[in-house]
Amino acid sequence: MQQLILNVGTGEAKVVDTPIPCLYDGHVLIRTNCTLVSPGTERMLVDFGRASMLEKARQQPDKARMVLDKMRTDGVLTTIEATRSKLDQPLALGYCNVGTVMQVGKDVSDFGVGDRVVSNGSHAGVVTVPKNLCARVPDAVEDEAAVFTVLGAIGLQGLRLVQPTIGETVVVIGLGTIGLLTVQMLRAHGCRVMALELDSERRDMARGFGATVVDPSEDDDLICRAVEFSRGRGVDAVIITASTSSSEPISQAAKMCRKRGRIVLIGVTGLTLSRHDFYEKELTFQVSCSYGPGRYDENYEQHGHDYPIGFVRWTEQRNFEAVLDLMASGALDLKPLITHRFPIERADEAYSLLTSRERSLGIVLEYLHDKAGLSDDSRTVVLARSSLAAEPGKPVVGCIGAGNFGGRVLIPELAKAGAQLHTLVTNNGLSGVHYGKKFHFGKVSTSADELFEQRGINTLVVATRHDSHARLAARALRSGRHVYVEKPLALDLEQLADIEAAYSDSARLDAPPLLMVGFNRRFSPHVQRMKQLMNSSEDPKSLALLINAGAIPPNHWTQNVAVGGGRIIGEACHFIDLARFLVGQPVVEVKTVGMRGRGGIVDTAQISLKFGDGSIASIQYFANGHRSFPKERIEVFASGRILQLDNFRTLRGFGWPGFGRDRAWKQDKGHSGSIQAFLSAVSSGGHSPIPADEIFEVSRIAIEVAECLRSN
Repeated sequence: MQQLILNVGTGEAKVVDTPIPCLYDGHVLIRTNCTLVSPGTERMLVDFGRASMLEKARQQPDKARMVLDKMRTDGVLTTIEATRSKLDQPLALGYCNVGTVMQVGKDVSDFGVGDRVVSNGSHAGVVTVPKNLCARVPDAVEDEAAVFTVLGAIGLQGLRLVQPTIGETVVVIGLGTIGLLTVQMLRAHGCRVMALELDSERRDMARGFGATVVDPSEDDDLICRAVEFSRGRGVDAVIITASTSSSEPISQAAKMCRKRGRIVLIGVTGLTLSRHDFYEKELTFQVSCSYGPGRYDENYEQHGHDYPIGFVRWTEQRNFEAVLDLMASGALDLKPLITHRFPIERADEAYSLLTSRERSLGIVLEYLHDKAGLSDDSRTVVLARSSLAAEPGKPVVGCIGAGNFGGRVLIPELAKAGAQLHTLVTNNGLSGVHYGKKFHFGKVSTSADELFEQRGINTLVVATRHDSHARLAARALRSGRHVYVEKPLALDLEQLADIEAAYSDSARLDAPPLLMVGFNRRFSPHVQRMKQLMNSSEDPKSLALLINAGAIPPNHWTQNVAVGGGRIIGEACHFIDLARFLVGQPVVEVKTVGMRGRGGIVDTAQISLKFGDGSIASIQYFANGHRSFPKERIEVFASGRILQLDNFRTLRGFGWPGFGRDRAWKQDKGHSGSIQAFLSAVSSGGHSPIPADEIFEVSRIAIEVAECLRSN
């Protein structure tokens, strides 16, 4: 299928061929009929992409400060690489979609195959959208009208905050698409409307919708005009749909209003307010949030938990339905708002128009599907057939997952190590195409079955969300494939037992596959040097590992026990493995204590380990620190000597003959060494770089520690 994307680093918008996305539980798979370009939001994204790095930093000062903090802790080169990688990732454009339901996921009962729906889906031939962000289109409403529903809901939410009553006078500042829709909805509500707009064509449209229009550039006293329009009383409310950095619209709105008037900001303006204007009139000012209640609430949007109608009458979805009802009744006239139409193949022209001086308003993108329709074959796109021919004796890799870590770290390291990259599987297809082209995969797909159907693939790399690691690893082992699993290996003891059984079964094969987990820190050059130095002492060691992990919101997927397993299983496992490696002895005793943070989550903990030779390790995994402090420090005390590793950049020795300090230009946490060691073992037929018994031991300890912390 075709999809429109934006390169955030350059501002280039282009159409790419991607596989159709996966269908999730609680979601709807929709074949797109048409989409609408949002002139405000999408122009802003394009302008941001075209801006220089300095201007990007000025527009996002909070993120610029995060970059500076990262430079201080991780080094300049590491930070530059991470920033470039972030800006290189494609962004799916669009959020106004009309189409026909192809499939519905589990727990979806309000929609059926063949229903015509609106959603906040992107500019793509097929989209998968949560059920609460869809609404059925009435038969009386054409696609080209329905495609304005989402923008209409943004305007409607602003109206709901204003709470207009019949006969009130309301001023609308700014007549873009949302402004013109807002004018019509106010008129349908029985309000008298005055609209301020510089563009003459838009003023003519608003006049046709029943508004009194004013050109701000030709009127010397807008305040007097507004007061006169309100019969000398001051207007009841002002809705600002303009986009400007100036605070003038806010100032004008305050001066136009009567005592206890209401001002709602839907657009974007400066927010320098005059206390005097608001104080004397006791004005109300509120910023409207997108489509309505439920926006940015993961439980509502992604998990389908609706708000009870008796307590929240108007949600995002119910606002969609209300706008569609207005369209069906004829209260909203959308035809005048459409200024251009383009087939999706020419979407780049639409975006050139969007940023040109040519006048435009509603730009509709049209999708023509062939008679055969879309099938399971559409879940795979071939990129380079030359990469599909397996080379004898070489690791032929299939990857599943290309998220933040997989795409920016794991896949680049696989390519650097010389692996033959055969097939890349992702859920939405877009990241798959991006990284697939960048690192020369043979094909990309949104079906995990594609990896197991390709006999040429002998090695599987799993970098998906944590809840699927165990299932995919066990399946790979049972199919006789080598498997590299990004940590954690499993989320509970039952999953771990299944992998152990699969590993045991695969050991009976003529060529048993290797199992490797991404415990990369043991492969860091600094850690390898520490291990070499520690081997010179036979005395028990004392280890102190301090991790300034930083806070993650309680609703982040990694904090979800069923999906991410929590941070102890998902992240602290690294340091259990690191201590196990440095000491080189089995763990014989574990003690732990934790501290509950926001939402009752335990992601700050102290883990004490005792090893078979009497060595001890204290892992302090803290999520309540500050990002300007280095993230990781490892200290080893042994035989009257000390080793100290700061953030995988500087290793210091105290009392070690012949060793004092080793400083690297670039942070190295062992990702490259981990991948190189694994691929070398696959090529040579050797043993896994991490013995399986250590992998299972560390995984079991992490699970048991997490369960203990959750229960206390």
